[in-house]
Amino acid sequence: MTILVTGASGHLGRLIVESLLERGASADQVVAGARDVAKVADLGVRTARLDYTDPSSVAAALDGVDSVVLVSSSEVGQRFAQHKAVIDAAVAAGVTKFVYTSAPKATTSDLVLAPEHKATEEAITASGLPSVILRNNWYTENYVRDLAVAKETGVLAAGVGDGRVASASRKDFADAAAVVLLEDGHVGEVYELGGDVAWTYSDLAAAFTELAGREVVYTPLTAEQQLAALQEAGLDEGTAGFVVALDAGIRAGALADTDGTLARLIGRPTTPLLEGLRAAS
Repeated sequence: MTILVTGASGHLGRLIVESLLERGASADQVVAGARDVAKVADLGVRTARLDYTDPSSVAAALDGVDSVVLVSSSEVGQRFAQHKAVIDAAVAAGVTKFVYTSAPKATTSDLVLAPEHKATEEAITASGLPSVILRNNWYTENYVRDLAVAKETGVLAAGVGDGRVASASRKDFADAAAVVLLEDGHVGEVYELGGDVAWTYSDLAAAFTELAGREVVYTPLTAEQQLAALQEAGLDEGTAGFVVALDAGIRAGALADTDGTLARLIGRPTTPLLEGLRAAS
């Protein structure tokens, strides 16, 4: 068995490679695919140049590969075309297990990030690849920058209202990917993955308070207030609007669901919010 991990130089991709090795895969069974292979040389596995925008590099990276985990691209607006290159190459290579890291409820969600994931999932289905879809909730590490700001200001300001987020650490999600890659079965499954606890931004502010050594207060913003604050902070209108739309999705409950599937897959509780923030900051 040979497993290709795309985007292996990124945070999640690196952790998936490490988790595969921790769970018994041998170094010669794992291929770390990255645009710059120098960035993955320290992982101790085989490497392959894989640039989502260069289909020939994708095809070469998949040569002799049985299983693939497509770690979704971070380039919003470019994702689908990049993902399609990997899907097409996997079909040509006869891949027998294709794992994709998607977004929560990707095919039905109103979350601003969902459409590219929806299109990717539909392309995977249409391709006929034996697939496993991992719909990852938010990574707790996403909030490290907010923590840094809160340490300085004592404020956590957002437009999410009372919306909840079932986040988990990247390590939790990486372990889930490794499990479905290494175990028999799972093909055909769509897993909604989230942390064991869906927390509010008041809970997040409490965690920030403990880590910052000062009181951090959550200040809810209207969409108009948030847009103005983001633009005042220097974001262009398009980027600021994207952030506002993202928070609106959270406010509407896009990230609130959790049913324990992630914990069951990885065989342990997911990383608590405070612990995940402490480890990442």
